[in-house]
Amino acid sequence: MEEYNRIIESINVKFLKAKNIKILQSIQVKNYYNVENFLFLLHHSELSFGDGIKKVEKGDLLFVPGSRPASIWFGNTITAKPIKNEEFISNREKYFETNTDINLVGKLDNSCSYLAFESKVFDSINFFSSLDIPPFIIKEQPALARLVKEVIIENMNNTPGKERIIELKTEQIVIEIIRYLLKEGMFVEKLATNNTYFKDARLVEIFNHIKNDLNGDLSNKVLAVIAGISEEYVGQYFKQLTGINPQDYIEYQRMEKSVTLLRTTKKSIKEISTEVGYKDTAYFCRRFKMMFGIPAGKMRRRDITSL
Repeated sequence: MEEYNRIIESINVKFLKAKNIKILQSIQVKNYYNVENFLFLLHHSELSFGDGIKKVEKGDLLFVPGSRPASIWFGNTITAKPIKNEEFISNREKYFETNTDINLVGKLDNSCSYLAFESKVFDSINFFSSLDIPPFIIKEQPALARLVKEVIIENMNNTPGKERIIELKTEQIVIEIIRYLLKEGMFVEKLATNNTYFKDARLVEIFNHIKNDLNGDLSNKVLAVIAGISEEYVGQYFKQLTGINPQDYIEYQRMEKSVTLLRTTKKSIKEISTEVGYKDTAYFCRRFKMMFGIPAGKMRRRDITSL
């Protein structure tokens, strides 16, 4: 158990957004995708996911790890309108309405709540994404459901210290999710694998160097010097521990950083592409759309406080 405590202690959690929403029409988002982790709490509606159309029960939660494509049904699966993620992102106001009345949280018909957050080990590695696990249901966890509802309500308030309370409760939620995985014996092998490479100091040095030098030279030659191993071996070493090759990991980190910059700054797409390490803006735009399913400009136009 001490091994898992070490992982939990190394996770940096960041609250991103939380809302209570009313579903205006039933939809199937065929290739739902977000870089953030999303935790949905079902109130009075239908929520389903996956190829086998697994249904979430009232009061249960659906966890969708960041950067994990999935099919998600909001509302009735039979009458649901199939749409692509790009349509969902661009026209979300057609499908959802945000509840602004604290007294109605959890009481509206056709409603659910959600919490979006980051969880990074050593402030570099997306913990749940690194597990490479599919979305899953968290069943019969009223305390966790209550925590999510409390974050929703706190986020709707305008009271002193709300940001601190939200951050503390979000951290607790992440810990409760990990506890649930351990208790239910879910993805234990993947957790054990992560535990192994999170302790490897050479790999941590590589992660930190990549995070701090995204627009620099991140060739295998440079990474080999950072890790103190041969250039011929560094790619194999990285893949053995993480399951992906270093250049794929670097591209994901660059794209994730570009999403943050698009949402939080007024920098041009050319400036952002340069900042995250792409010399050719057109190539960056092609890779961005290939990864996220939408053009970089549309990602910028998304309201950061919306789903």
